[in-house]
Amino acid sequence: MIKKSDLWLLVFILVVGSAVALINPRFLSPINLSNTANLIGLFGIFSVAQAFVIISGGIDLSAGSVIALLGVLFVDLVAGGTLPPGFAFLLVVVLGCAIGAIHGFLVARVGLQPFIVTLCGLLIYRGIARWYTEDGTAGFPFDASFPWLEWLTSGRLYGIPHSLIAFAAITVVMAVVLHKSVFGRHLFAVGRNEEAARYSGIDTRRVTIAAYFICSALTAIAAVFIAMYTRSISPSSHGNFYELYAIAAAVLGGCSLRGGEGSIAGVVLGTVLLQVLQNLVNLLGVPSSLNFAVMGSVILVGVLADRHLSTRPNHTRRQARQSSVVVRSVG
Repeated sequence: MIKKSDLWLLVFILVVGSAVALINPRFLSPINLSNTANLIGLFGIFSVAQAFVIISGGIDLSAGSVIALLGVLFVDLVAGGTLPPGFAFLLVVVLGCAIGAIHGFLVARVGLQPFIVTLCGLLIYRGIARWYTEDGTAGFPFDASFPWLEWLTSGRLYGIPHSLIAFAAITVVMAVVLHKSVFGRHLFAVGRNEEAARYSGIDTRRVTIAAYFICSALTAIAAVFIAMYTRSISPSSHGNFYELYAIAAAVLGGCSLRGGEGSIAGVVLGTVLLQVLQNLVNLLGVPSSLNFAVMGSVILVGVLADRHLSTRPNHTRRQARQSSVVVRSVG
């Protein structure tokens, strides 16, 4: 379902893209567009993952550290010949699911705050990754070749990066899950008002655990694609601030940090906008260190816009009507 805010975001992306193309024609070069599309696919996967947790009323600050840890494990398993690439990929996804289940259990069952749980995860997973590699760099040997794996994660189909194709496929599946399934309706209900959702018969704990489960599972998939893209991983820096990128994309896409709002289409557009902005910074020769300033500014603008919408006179009444519709649909 395309919302009016998504359409405005799309228009803004087109305006910014046109401005960038006028400033620097290299923006429309096939190489630049291909690289940008590849990055949209890589970053979009874990941005969609973050959206599920934010819609549930939580947050995941550990995404970057999870990408570092699982990326290190995947490279080591494949490069060392411990497991075939396919089995290594499945193991990494299973580990990602386990991490998400632990996060969800601590939040839903133990009652810890999502911020605390995932902040601790950020430190723990990064620390384990650095210990595992003895603070070194994990990478593939110079002459190592994995044709099937490289084609799957880094190849192109008619010039379209496979990472973007994977992102599109995941987007379609997650859009159905979020917007067309009973679980999706329950997730929105929990994010809007967890207590009301519980009284309406929703198993709020199970929904919360499932949100974190999905988030970490998709983040694990992104970890494999990013590991194959970089080919080497320094666990002290790999994936740094990726969680903030995901939060920024979700917030730009209309996900409220209070929970209960958002769409997959919006997150996709938020991811595209962030990549266009970063591409603009690079093409203008602005120091790359300012990427963080751009990201911080984007998050601030998104939060201010969310606050503005929440203070509109009819917002409370609209939220009440939406909650009542959700409760009736559940009943």
